[in-house]
Amino acid sequence: MALPFPLAETPADSRREAGRRLFAREVGFVKGVVAMSGLPAADRPEVCLAGRSNVGKSSLINALAAQKGLARTSNTPGRTQEINYFDLSGRAYLVDLPGYGFAKAPRPVVERWQELLKAYLAGRPSLRRAFVLIDARHGAKSADEEIMHLLDTAAVPFQVVLTKSDKVKQKQISSMLERLRRVLNQHPAAYPELVLTSAEKGEGIETLRAIIADLAA
Repeated sequence: MALPFPLAETPADSRREAGRRLFAREVGFVKGVVAMSGLPAADRPEVCLAGRSNVGKSSLINALAAQKGLARTSNTPGRTQEINYFDLSGRAYLVDLPGYGFAKAPRPVVERWQELLKAYLAGRPSLRRAFVLIDARHGAKSADEEIMHLLDTAAVPFQVVLTKSDKVKQKQISSMLERLRRVLNQHPAAYPELVLTSAEKGEGIETLRAIIADLAA
Protein backbone atom coordinates (compact mmCIF):
# COMPACT_ATOMS: atom_id res chain seq x y z
CA MET A 1 0.00 0.00 0.00
CA ALA A 2 1.44 3.36 -1.05
CA LEU A 3 2.21 5.85 1.67
CA PRO A 4 0.14 9.03 1.73
CA PHE A 5 2.22 12.11 0.95
CA PRO A 6 5.20 10.31 -0.62
CA LEU A 7 8.51 12.05 -1.23
CA ALA A 8 8.71 13.58 -4.70
CA GLU A 9 10.63 11.48 -7.17
CA THR A 10 13.54 12.80 -9.20
CA PRO A 11 11.96 14.65 -12.16
CA ALA A 12 12.26 13.36 -15.71
CA ASP A 13 14.90 14.98 -17.89
CA SER A 14 12.37 17.24 -19.64
CA ARG A 15 11.00 18.61 -16.36
CA ARG A 16 14.46 19.01 -14.89
CA GLU A 17 15.51 20.98 -17.97
CA ALA A 18 12.38 23.18 -17.73
CA GLY A 19 13.31 23.96 -14.14
CA ARG A 20 16.90 24.71 -15.07
CA ARG A 21 15.80 27.08 -17.84
CA LEU A 22 13.37 28.93 -15.57
CA PHE A 23 16.19 29.72 -13.14
CA ALA A 24 18.98 29.99 -15.76
CA ARG A 25 18.65 33.74 -16.13
CA GLU A 26 19.65 35.80 -13.14
CA VAL A 27 16.77 35.83 -10.66
CA GLY A 28 16.10 39.49 -9.96
CA PHE A 29 14.79 41.13 -6.83
CA VAL A 30 11.68 43.13 -7.76
CA LYS A 31 10.52 44.82 -4.56
CA GLY A 32 9.79 44.43 -0.87
CA VAL A 33 6.17 45.00 0.08
CA VAL A 34 4.90 46.14 3.48
CA ALA A 35 1.18 46.49 2.62
CA MET A 36 -1.24 44.73 0.29
CA SER A 37 -1.56 47.95 -1.72
CA GLY A 38 2.11 47.63 -2.68
CA LEU A 39 1.83 44.24 -4.37
CA PRO A 40 2.81 44.15 -8.06
CA ALA A 41 0.10 43.52 -10.66
CA ALA A 42 -1.23 39.96 -10.55
CA ASP A 43 -0.30 39.46 -14.21
CA ARG A 44 1.65 36.21 -13.97
CA PRO A 45 1.68 33.05 -11.85
CA GLU A 46 3.41 33.22 -8.52
CA VAL A 47 4.48 30.76 -5.87
CA CYS A 48 5.41 31.66 -2.33
CA LEU A 49 7.63 30.26 0.37
CA ALA A 50 6.20 30.35 3.89
CA GLY A 51 7.78 29.01 7.03
CA ARG A 52 8.63 29.55 10.65
CA SER A 53 11.33 32.07 11.41
CA ASN A 54 14.81 30.65 10.75
CA VAL A 55 13.52 27.63 8.81
CA GLY A 56 15.94 28.36 5.97
CA LYS A 57 13.80 30.20 3.41
CA SER A 58 16.53 32.59 2.31
CA SER A 59 19.09 29.79 1.96
CA LEU A 60 16.64 27.78 -0.15
CA ILE A 61 15.93 30.75 -2.43
CA ASN A 62 19.66 31.30 -2.90
CA ALA A 63 20.11 27.62 -3.76
CA LEU A 64 17.23 27.64 -6.25
CA ALA A 65 18.65 30.72 -7.96
CA ALA A 66 22.29 29.59 -7.63
CA GLN A 67 23.01 33.10 -6.31
CA LYS A 68 24.60 33.27 -2.86
CA GLY A 69 23.54 36.79 -1.95
CA LEU A 70 20.09 37.05 -3.54
CA ALA A 71 18.09 36.59 -0.34
CA ARG A 72 19.69 37.73 2.89
CA THR A 73 20.33 34.94 5.37
CA SER A 74 20.58 35.41 9.11
CA ASN A 75 20.77 33.38 12.30
CA THR A 76 18.38 35.89 13.86
CA PRO A 77 14.75 34.72 13.61
CA GLY A 78 12.43 37.25 12.01
CA ARG A 79 14.93 38.90 9.66
CA THR A 80 12.46 38.96 6.74
CA GLN A 81 9.80 41.53 7.60
CA GLU A 82 8.41 42.22 4.13
CA ILE A 83 6.88 40.25 1.28
CA ASN A 84 9.84 40.03 -1.08
CA TYR A 85 9.21 39.51 -4.80
CA PHE A 86 11.71 37.88 -7.16
CA ASP A 87 11.33 37.67 -10.94
CA LEU A 88 11.73 34.32 -12.70
CA SER A 89 12.63 35.02 -16.33
CA GLY A 90 9.63 37.37 -16.69
CA ARG A 91 7.34 34.34 -16.49
CA ALA A 92 6.52 34.06 -12.80
CA TYR A 93 7.19 35.52 -9.37
CA LEU A 94 8.89 33.73 -6.51
CA VAL A 95 7.67 35.28 -3.27
CA ASP A 96 9.48 35.18 0.08
CA LEU A 97 7.03 35.70 2.95
CA PRO A 98 7.82 36.96 6.45
CA GLY A 99 8.68 34.17 8.84
CA TYR A 100 5.96 33.26 11.29
CA GLY A 101 6.29 32.04 14.86
CA PHE A 102 9.11 33.16 17.14
CA ALA A 103 10.96 36.27 16.02
CA LYS A 104 13.34 38.70 17.69
CA ALA A 105 11.44 41.90 16.98
CA PRO A 106 9.09 44.22 18.91
CA ARG A 107 5.61 42.73 19.32
CA PRO A 108 3.82 45.45 17.26
CA VAL A 109 6.24 44.82 14.37
CA VAL A 110 5.71 41.06 14.57
CA GLU A 111 1.92 41.47 14.66
CA ARG A 112 1.99 43.83 11.67
CA TRP A 113 3.92 41.51 9.40
CA GLN A 114 1.95 38.46 10.57
CA GLU A 115 -1.26 40.21 9.50
CA LEU A 116 0.32 41.07 6.16
CA LEU A 117 1.27 37.43 5.65
CA LYS A 118 -2.25 36.24 6.40
CA ALA A 119 -3.83 38.87 4.13
CA TYR A 120 -1.56 37.86 1.27
CA LEU A 121 -2.22 34.13 1.62
CA ALA A 122 -5.98 34.64 1.76
CA GLY A 123 -6.33 37.16 -1.05
CA ARG A 124 -3.78 36.84 -3.88
CA PRO A 125 -5.55 35.61 -7.06
CA SER A 126 -2.36 34.80 -9.00
CA LEU A 127 -0.94 32.56 -6.25
CA ARG A 128 -0.64 29.04 -7.70
CA ARG A 129 0.83 27.25 -4.71
CA ALA A 130 2.27 27.98 -1.31
CA PHE A 131 5.32 26.01 -0.29
CA VAL A 132 5.24 25.53 3.46
CA LEU A 133 8.81 25.04 4.65
CA ILE A 134 9.32 22.80 7.66
CA ASP A 135 12.65 22.09 9.35
CA ALA A 136 13.34 18.37 8.94
CA ARG A 137 14.92 18.30 12.41
CA HIS A 138 11.72 19.35 14.14
CA GLY A 139 8.71 18.50 11.96
CA ALA A 140 5.44 20.44 11.96
CA LYS A 141 4.84 22.79 14.88
CA SER A 142 1.64 24.53 16.01
CA ALA A 143 2.55 27.68 14.03
CA ASP A 144 2.88 25.56 10.86
CA GLU A 145 -0.53 24.00 11.44
CA GLU A 146 -2.05 27.45 11.92
CA ILE A 147 -0.81 28.48 8.47
CA MET A 148 -2.06 25.20 7.01
CA HIS A 149 -5.53 25.88 8.42
CA LEU A 150 -5.45 29.38 6.91
CA LEU A 151 -4.54 27.91 3.52
CA ASP A 152 -7.33 25.33 3.84
CA THR A 153 -9.83 28.12 4.52
CA ALA A 154 -8.53 30.23 1.62
CA ALA A 155 -8.52 27.16 -0.68
CA VAL A 156 -4.87 27.79 -1.55
CA PRO A 157 -3.02 24.56 -2.42
CA PHE A 158 0.12 24.13 -0.35
CA GLN A 159 3.01 21.71 -0.55
CA VAL A 160 5.37 20.91 2.29
CA VAL A 161 9.08 21.35 1.60
CA LEU A 162 11.38 19.94 4.26
CA THR A 163 14.58 21.91 4.80
CA LYS A 164 17.95 21.10 6.36
CA SER A 165 17.67 17.39 5.61
CA ASP A 166 21.45 17.08 5.79
CA LYS A 167 21.26 17.82 9.52
CA VAL A 168 19.12 14.75 10.29
CA LYS A 169 19.83 11.02 10.33
CA GLN A 170 17.70 8.78 8.11
CA LYS A 171 16.00 7.09 11.08
CA GLN A 172 14.95 10.48 12.46
CA ILE A 173 13.63 11.56 9.07
CA SER A 174 11.47 8.44 8.80
CA SER A 175 9.97 9.07 12.24
CA MET A 176 9.37 12.75 11.48
CA LEU A 177 7.70 11.91 8.13
CA GLU A 178 5.33 9.50 9.84
CA ARG A 179 4.18 12.23 12.24
CA LEU A 180 3.98 14.82 9.46
CA ARG A 181 1.83 12.62 7.26
CA ARG A 182 -0.69 12.24 10.08
CA VAL A 183 -0.86 16.03 10.34
CA LEU A 184 -1.25 16.58 6.60
CA ASN A 185 -4.08 14.06 6.35
CA GLN A 186 -6.19 16.62 8.24
CA HIS A 187 -5.65 19.38 5.65
CA PRO A 188 -7.67 19.32 2.42
CA ALA A 189 -5.48 21.95 0.73
CA ALA A 190 -2.30 19.89 1.19
CA TYR A 191 -0.71 18.76 -2.07
CA PRO A 192 -0.11 15.00 -1.80
CA GLU A 193 3.66 15.02 -2.27
CA LEU A 194 6.58 16.13 -0.09
CA VAL A 195 9.91 17.59 -1.15
CA LEU A 196 13.03 16.87 0.90
CA THR A 197 15.74 19.50 0.48
CA SER A 198 19.12 20.63 1.70
CA ALA A 199 20.22 24.05 0.51
CA GLU A 200 23.75 23.28 1.69
CA LYS A 201 24.09 19.94 -0.12
CA GLY A 202 21.80 20.70 -3.09
CA GLU A 203 19.41 17.86 -2.32
CA GLY A 204 15.94 18.34 -3.82
CA ILE A 205 16.81 21.63 -5.54
CA GLU A 206 16.32 20.30 -9.08
CA THR A 207 13.06 18.70 -8.01
CA LEU A 208 11.71 21.93 -6.54
CA ARG A 209 12.81 23.91 -9.61
CA ALA A 210 10.91 21.46 -11.82
CA ILE A 211 7.75 21.77 -9.70
CA ILE A 212 7.92 25.58 -9.87
CA ALA A 213 8.44 25.40 -13.65
CA ASP A 214 5.31 23.24 -13.93
CA LEU A 215 3.32 25.90 -12.05
CA ALA A 216 4.79 28.73 -14.16
CA ALA A 217 3.92 27.01 -17.45
